[in-house]
Parts: sequence; C-alpha cells; structure tokens
Amino acid sequence: MTVRPDQLSDPAVRAFVVAVNAGDRTAFDAALAPGATMSDDGSDRDLADWSDREIFATRGHMDVESEVDGGRSLVVRYRNDAWGEMRTAWRFTVEDGRIARFDTGQA
Repeated sequence: MTVRPDQLSDPAVRAFVVAVNAGDRTAFDAALAPGATMSDDGSDRDLADWSDREIFATRGHMDVESEVDGGRSLVVRYRNDAWGEMRTAWRFTVEDGRIARFDTGQA
C-alpha cells in the first residue's frame, strides 16, 4: 500500500514528491531552499548534478510506502530508467517551508 503524494503530511515534502513524480524541474527547484544540500548513501553530492542524473534525465518516480517524523522521513519505492526500482529511505530538513537538505539511500 502506498501513501498518495497529496496525502503526505509535510507540505514541503509533498511539493518535492509531486515535482519528482511530474518530472517538473521548476516545481522541484521551488520546493528547495536556496543553497539546499543532499546526500546519497551517506556521501554528499552536488544537488543539481545528482537531480539531473537520478531524477530528470532518467524519469525518477517515488511511490511512498510510509512516512514518520511528521512526514519528514519516508520509505519509498524509487525507480528510474538508470537503476530500475529500489526501496529507499529519505530524510528531509525543512526550513521556512522549503527543503534545506535531504538524505537518501537504500532502505
């Protein structure tokens, strides 16, 4: 069973997931705070480069299995054209209604 994106508790995380699933780079960027950062499997990455490769160029999609911590921690079945589908964990830091940092990796 999945959690529909429009039912996610945190508005910033909701906007992030909706943007990823729509392939909407403009909405994705709008969900992020200026200077936002991220990590993948414990290593900091360049957010613009990573999101281009892992989301937008490869049709990334998030099916949320569960949320905790007020919607700021998700377990997701993430898929894209490069890696197929994998179970991932996503943790978000939200400041002033926008995502300042997210950390993702295999769950």
